[in-house]
Amino acid sequence: MATDTPLRLPDGRAVPLLTGDELPMLESWLEFHRATLELKCAELDDEQLRQPAAEPSELTLLGLVQHLAEVERNWFQRAFAGLDVPPVFEEGTGYALTAGRGLDEALGAWRREIARGRELIAGRPLDATGRIPAGPMAGLEVSLRWVLIHLIEEYARHNGHADILRERIDGVTGT
Repeated sequence: MATDTPLRLPDGRAVPLLTGDELPMLESWLEFHRATLELKCAELDDEQLRQPAAEPSELTLLGLVQHLAEVERNWFQRAFAGLDVPPVFEEGTGYALTAGRGLDEALGAWRREIARGRELIAGRPLDATGRIPAGPMAGLEVSLRWVLIHLIEEYARHNGHADILRERIDGVTGT
């Protein structure tokens, strides 16, 4: 049975497409993982969002949101579009926390990066290319397909971290 309305999980997230063309399917998986990260941060206070996973790690849910804002900027703006843009946050990885920046500000930055990425890839084919801007693979050509798959992998890995963080904070588990 085909439907224009996406299937939704009880927590409100859209189920990724089960059939269809490759680009919408990849986009739906990326959206699912973005929604999962936001869900992991829901209903927590600032102190909980800043609680590290376990020593010696300083990984936090707030740091993950900030980091993934940086990841969105890096892969869509720098790598795919070839733009020379500064880091979203001052130290560049997003993991560092500052006293004045809470979840609302971090989510705002993250959402702006997502929106900008959507603008940059709108109407572009999966075979369109950009170049890795830095690191050991700097200068190598990558396709939009590769960027989307990499972002799905990046979010899936970090959502696993978020699962552990959230369970440690208040016992909430689930996908």
